[in-house]
Amino acid sequence: MPSHHLPLLLAAYQHKFGRDVEAMSRHLIDDVAVGWDELGTDLLDGAPPTLVAELTGGEHWPSRTLDHLITPDGSPPVRMTVTDETADAQDIQWGYVLHQQGIEVISLLHEDIGPLVDWAIDPRTAFNDHPAAWSSLDLAPAIRASRSTPPPSAPAASPARAGAPRPATRR
Repeated sequence: MPSHHLPLLLAAYQHKFGRDVEAMSRHLIDDVAVGWDELGTDLLDGAPPTLVAELTGGEHWPSRTLDHLITPDGSPPVRMTVTDETADAQDIQWGYVLHQQGIEVISLLHEDIGPLVDWAIDPRTAFNDHPAAWSSLDLAPAIRASRSTPPPSAPAASPARAGAPRPATRR
């Protein structure tokens, strides 16, 4: 869901990967054998402790890959590739595409493309989780701007429009 993944990905880009989308792509895509089970707070390495606390509520958990899968026939697992044909079978509801200018968020339940969220957006911005809100024709739907002052290295951008209140942080 955008309210969980976008803050981690934005903060990771701004801090852990030093605004280097290629380094981030290598870590999240190229260096993973099969896929991700969960993105963790290790993506926040290098971020200010106050930002980490605001994004996680003080919790810490590791990212986990799907490297230890056992297939029904005993063959080695293969990299998860999401296409229009496989998205339904894999029960994937959200897609995130890394671009030089931002991260594209796709609600796979509604569209094949989505709006672009600028990399400079404050990771503390709350994002709407309703799939219909993520239309490729609109700006990225933020629920509200951050309540805190953004870190100097990550200027805040204005939210696109209002929506429902943000749910509690969850993994």
